[in-house]
Amino acid sequence: MAAGSRRYHVRLIVLALAVLVASAVTAVNAAETPRRGGILLAVIGADPPSLDPHQESTFATLQLVAPLYSTLLQTDPFDYPKIIGDAASEWKISPDGLTYTFKIRPGIKFHDGSPLTAVDVKATYDKLLSPPAGTRSVRKNSYSAVTTVEAPDASTVVFKLKFPSASLLLNLASPWNVIYPKKYLDKDPNYFMKNVMGSGPFKFKSYTPGASFEGERNPDYLVKDRPYLNGYKFFISTETSVRAAAIRSGRAYIEFRDLPNAEVEAIKKQLGDKVAIQHTPMTGQWGIAINNNVKPFNDERVRKALTLGLDRYTGGKVLFNLTGLKDVGGLLRPSTEFALSEADLHKLPGFSPDIEKNRAEAKKLLAEAGYPNGFKLILKNRNVKLPYQDFAVFAVQEWRKIGIQAEQRPEETAAWFADGRDTGNFELIVAPTVEASDDPDIFLRRYTTGDPQNWGRFSDPSVDDLFSRQARSLDPAERRKIILQLQKTVLEHAYYMPGLWWSRNVVHWTKVKNYVAPPNHYANQKLQDVWLSED
Repeated sequence: MAAGSRRYHVRLIVLALAVLVASAVTAVNAAETPRRGGILLAVIGADPPSLDPHQESTFATLQLVAPLYSTLLQTDPFDYPKIIGDAASEWKISPDGLTYTFKIRPGIKFHDGSPLTAVDVKATYDKLLSPPAGTRSVRKNSYSAVTTVEAPDASTVVFKLKFPSASLLLNLASPWNVIYPKKYLDKDPNYFMKNVMGSGPFKFKSYTPGASFEGERNPDYLVKDRPYLNGYKFFISTETSVRAAAIRSGRAYIEFRDLPNAEVEAIKKQLGDKVAIQHTPMTGQWGIAINNNVKPFNDERVRKALTLGLDRYTGGKVLFNLTGLKDVGGLLRPSTEFALSEADLHKLPGFSPDIEKNRAEAKKLLAEAGYPNGFKLILKNRNVKLPYQDFAVFAVQEWRKIGIQAEQRPEETAAWFADGRDTGNFELIVAPTVEASDDPDIFLRRYTTGDPQNWGRFSDPSVDDLFSRQARSLDPAERRKIILQLQKTVLEHAYYMPGLWWSRNVVHWTKVKNYVAPPNHYANQKLQDVWLSED
């Protein structure tokens, strides 16, 4: 075994030993005694396309149902990105990195009273790794290293790998990988698109599409003194002003996703020290998927012209107060371990700060492609204002400067997903890249052939090879080199068009206690540790 490989396995083993935990969460603010009772009232900006986190990739699904489920591992609610146990009480990794063995904590019950065992965990991951016909697994490629999942007994789950994976634990801690009861999956693998049966801190109470979603306290939760709340209720509205007004009036206590700076300032001015704002960066950027199989976008010159036409640096200044969109970066979050440097970024189409030069090059490429006077296109979008529609308005205005006449066409969430993810019924579509961690496997799989998140439907064998190589690489320096090359390849060919990286404002009444906002709106959504200082 190479020295880099040995160092990697030592790190994995140390990490595994460090996180053998007996409870899902241990930290509570010692200065205050948690108060039991009350309903957490929240607002959310969209209806879910379905209730199945395995098949969806939107906050509109996960924020609503995450409190209803357990996962094998989870991100520490108080210490992102530390990994701790959830259904798993402990785990170990073999010296060769090819076998991961998890112990399932005893006494976990699904909300129908049946026990959660290793068999249910295996069935859950079998569905994720090999989705049955008529279902989808949007994160399947994140588990390319896994060959089999075994349940040798009721309390043991074993993952067998074909090659060591630098990212497996992070992937297993994904909040999307909720554990389902096998007996329901056996009857209908799509059961959970419309139904809920979990083992989380809360049980499903009601859902009225377009209006509200409610959960109630699970008295049999695996952590015996949690949750503190009696329940939670989300009010659903796509209108930013409506959600902000709900916070100002006290009809809701928190918006977990984001509110723009202007709304935040107005809320703070009105409510003063009754509210708190947690401002965090986001593991997500807003960009545009280009249908690489539709003319004229199958022409690389046209795709490059479109990305050259965006003045991202001015956009960050203009859009930040409106949307939280600010930072210019590549396919991974700026200033993180595997991100492109500013110098490397400036060499790629659309990322030079010299916008006049970029626009001249864009017009030249359009003329070479046969469009000296530009052309018209439809930019499909989600009917969620923040930050989807403001970002699209910016893009449309920028493209006019190179002769492209774009019409923005907002769609309801389910239709937007259907057009982008399922059918490819679009020319261009606003397609953000937001994940629950900064892990490269999670972020970069969408640029590989056939991945459900590859909305642009492009196929480049060199990108597939680079993704496979980085996933196998145990040397951090070598892995970084491969990841940088993958990003450069995608951006040089303009297969996808990044826009700006996001930040968010989590606004909540100060009576909402013990919620720490991570750098995304997916992690830390179980609400098991949240409590209210008053009703």
